[in-house]
Amino acid sequence: MIRLIAIASFTLAVAASAEAMTPAPIYQPDGVITQVAYACGPGRTRVGGVCVARTTIRHARRCARWHGGACVRWY
Repeated sequence: MIRLIAIASFTLAVAASAEAMTPAPIYQPDGVITQVAYACGPGRTRVGGVCVARTTIRHARRCARWHGGACVRWY
């Protein structure tokens, strides 16, 4: 009988503390939206106010000599 009372009091204590817990955070659908750098899109970034691909920036860095806005010689 003492064992039954001990188990019942332990169960009551655990149940009471579970009700006192704070609720889980509420799901917010705005969390689904992925923020993109400067609103240019994935794989792009803003340079001089214009959205350009990151690959374009890498190609421009590898150019050894420019002539008339085009790369004449590569590294």
